Amino acid sequence: MKPFKATIRSYQVGFGDCFLLAFHYRTIGGAEEERHVLIDCGSTAPPIAYSRAKKTFSLKPVAVDIRKVSGGKLCAVVATHRHKDHISGFGRAKGKGPGDILRSLKPDLVLQPWTEDPDLPKDATNSKSLRQASGRFALGLQGMHKFSAGLLAELALLTPALGIRLTKQLAFLGDDNLANLSAVKNLMTMGKNEYLYYGKKTGLESLLPGVKVRVMGPPTLEQNAKIAKQRSEDAAEFWQLRGAAVSGHRAGASSPFATRHRVTARSFPPQVRWIIPRIQGSRGAQLMELVRILDNQMNNTSLILLFQFGDKTLLFPGDAQIENWNHALKDAGDAQANRRLLAETDFYKVGHHGSRNATPKTLWDLFAKKGDSHGSFKTMMSTRPGKHGDPKSNTEVPRKTLLDELKSKSLLFDTEKLSGTQMKCNVATVQ
Repeated sequence: MKPFKATIRSYQVGFGDCFLLAFHYRTIGGAEEERHVLIDCGSTAPPIAYSRAKKTFSLKPVAVDIRKVSGGKLCAVVATHRHKDHISGFGRAKGKGPGDILRSLKPDLVLQPWTEDPDLPKDATNSKSLRQASGRFALGLQGMHKFSAGLLAELALLTPALGIRLTKQLAFLGDDNLANLSAVKNLMTMGKNEYLYYGKKTGLESLLPGVKVRVMGPPTLEQNAKIAKQRSEDAAEFWQLRGAAVSGHRAGASSPFATRHRVTARSFPPQVRWIIPRIQGSRGAQLMELVRILDNQMNNTSLILLFQFGDKTLLFPGDAQIENWNHALKDAGDAQANRRLLAETDFYKVGHHGSRNATPKTLWDLFAKKGDSHGSFKTMMSTRPGKHGDPKSNTEVPRKTLLDELKSKSLLFDTEKLSGTQMKCNVATVQ
């Protein structure tokens, strides 16, 4: 039995990802059968229409639709990485949350990156399949949640000096990096867990006859130590460089004596009061630098999955960034073979909501089918503008230069085109 087509649904969840992948089969009697894989379900900011209408957004209607479309059964759930905008929909709420509905679909497998493995060794005395360097790296990522909680608590004191824009960005990133314990626990117990890394085989192939599933990322630290470091600039790969360093995010005017600075500590002598908001502003810049580092590190642990059926190839990279991608594209022993496979991609889930460093130009240039006037090369992007980055520094998400390429050289399905406050999704077919 082999699938004759695939259908991909991208739900409008605001800033987040939720994709339902269906493989269509014909049985011996000629009837049609579908097998479904849910790839992420989360959000950190509602669709713009909900914000404008001041209407509460919930992922529960999304989970209800997934139950309907899947016929009440999922073959697998894929949680590409732990960020809230990818897993918050797996949270439970006394039997009534979206995670409770998704759990009722009884997925046979739950696929996650190796960094989520609860049995990963964290010390030198353990000798599991992955060595201690990877264990310490995963433990360090877990510490990110405590930092994020502290960050959000500190923002209340820093807001007057930082200004509304920087405060909102810090709050957004901090919230996305908080541990969603209900979702994490649900993912650990709703099906058989597989914690995957580059090249590892997955049992998903046995659930999807006629489909090859390749794990193209993330590598472990033993496979490639580069994922522990985050590049801020890469002229060859990024969609235009960042225009200013993080220190360019500043509160107040250029002069330290500007009248618009507010004195917040009247007990200090007048001649030194001007420096107080400057110190607070510097603290804000430091926090932004740290939270972006942590945010990027978690993105570099994203699963990259390549599905192949017949002569069709579907690519789902989560939020994988340049270090993660470089292993598959350049550093791995079979990188050349990977590039040949990726060149035949028919469908690409746009990485990290359209950010400048999650679709390396090396990858984009590989796609041999882009630009086809018949629209055979399809891309899908789930995003919400204005929540991440800054156009002034060329870091806005989605990045305009990348968006222009997607529109001109692919048939782009963008959740931002789905308006209104009802549950909606884009649907793409590959056959």
